[in-house]
Amino acid sequence: MMSELGPVPLNELQLTAWGERVGALIDVPAVLALRGELGAGKSVFARAVARGAGVHGPLPSPTFNLVFVYQGARGVDVYHLDLYRLEHSAEVWELGWRELGDGPEIVLIEWPERAEALLPEDRWDIYLEKPGSGSGSGSDSDVRVVRAVRRGEAPELPRP
Repeated sequence: MMSELGPVPLNELQLTAWGERVGALIDVPAVLALRGELGAGKSVFARAVARGAGVHGPLPSPTFNLVFVYQGARGVDVYHLDLYRLEHSAEVWELGWRELGDGPEIVLIEWPERAEALLPEDRWDIYLEKPGSGSGSGSDSDVRVVRAVRRGEAPELPRP
């Protein structure tokens, strides 16, 4: 089953609020593949989802560690992966990839294209784009255009 939400423009506060709703309301297991250029808001959204799932404390970007695991409320674990530094998709196996998405967890994957062939069929692809990105406009706006595409039997998402 494929369905789509958006595209919808969201400023950073709106993106954060939507992420928190996603974290609080989404059924688990859930896999969210976060797609967008550097600075598109992937980490902002991922942190908001983790907060919504009941994670407290600092939530750094996993760029250097590749994966962080947080314990949220309702017995839900949140896995935040950043695959930007991977050179080969096979490296994801070292991160415990096989077990991800099987239990009561939310899996957030930044730079999922680094392991595209290994992504689960049941997932949401979340596209974040800065208006004017790639066009040389140099927009400083905090608005992002967000589109979410449901793949397979991924659980429902609240609307942005």
